[in-house]
Amino acid sequence: MIKYLIQKEFLQIRRNAFLPRLIVLFPIVIMCVMPWVMQMEVKNVVVDVVDIDRTVESQRIVQKIASSNYFIFGGQKATYAEAMKDIEKGRADVILEIRDGKFLIAANAVNGTKGAMGSAYLSQIVSAHSAAETIGASSPAVGGTSTLLLYNKGQNYKLFMIPALFAIVMMLMTGFLPTLNIVGEKEAGTIEQINVTPVSKWSFILAKLIPYWLIALFVITVCLLLAWLVYGITPAGPVWLIYVLAMLLALFFSSFGLIISNYSDTMQQAMFVMWFFVVCILLLSGLFTPTRSMPEWAYLTTYVNPMHYFIDAIRTVFIRGGNVQHIAHQLLALTAIGTFMAVWAVQSYKKNS
Repeated sequence: MIKYLIQKEFLQIRRNAFLPRLIVLFPIVIMCVMPWVMQMEVKNVVVDVVDIDRTVESQRIVQKIASSNYFIFGGQKATYAEAMKDIEKGRADVILEIRDGKFLIAANAVNGTKGAMGSAYLSQIVSAHSAAETIGASSPAVGGTSTLLLYNKGQNYKLFMIPALFAIVMMLMTGFLPTLNIVGEKEAGTIEQINVTPVSKWSFILAKLIPYWLIALFVITVCLLLAWLVYGITPAGPVWLIYVLAMLLALFFSSFGLIISNYSDTMQQAMFVMWFFVVCILLLSGLFTPTRSMPEWAYLTTYVNPMHYFIDAIRTVFIRGGNVQHIAHQLLALTAIGTFMAVWAVQSYKKNS
């Protein structure tokens, strides 16, 4: 019985003019576009310099700023007031004033992230130059500090973000499509034909879930291939573990989508409800910002957020080369949450036989 129900689902997907194209093109667009724009590095910070000293040392700092990849040198201004006019008109982001061997950094904090990061980068240049001058004057034999990078040694931001993009693709493909499935059948009237058959609730819900699990396998395969072909990035850990994580996340989102569709009467209602929860799950998952930076009440939500467990686990496997022991906690949490949602999806489906 369930075999024919699954066959029906695939026939519905194939006969839809839009869904097959979406399933193929969506992961390609996300993987080829988003890694270039979803980065937290702040670049192109415009810096105005007010060099009152006009010494050799101050000019070296100016040259370092002009040659940095993070800054756009806005030129040297005669006075601080003149540089402040550039800030007020949006032509500059940071001012560096050099007077009597001292440094003043003033940043435009209308864009808080850009102002904070820009002033931090500029402080590093000034501090490194001052330290080099001090060491050179006192003891030339003294060496500086060194940094040992254990993971992501090239500090490639794409390596950090691409595993997280898998979560976004999985969420949208295995969450929204099942949400619209049952609601679409309700609006078309075909759900009533199923309700009068002897098909059990478990068989009906499994027939709705299994096609999207198979779609999840296809999507994650496409994402892995694109990460390798386009960016030359391959997982440091076992690939099969990534598939396990993807299936557990697909179990949650497909079940969650069916739950929403069971309680919704129209596609519009289902889309709004699903979008509300998806945005909350995504923003509280730690995808963009560390979860420890959140307020305490917001951090507590990560204990029931499957996206948080998935992103944490897949980054561990992808970047650190972790195995089952390293992500056992995340695997158990995803399994428990996914199983709970699957049972809820079955129980919430009302079958009038």
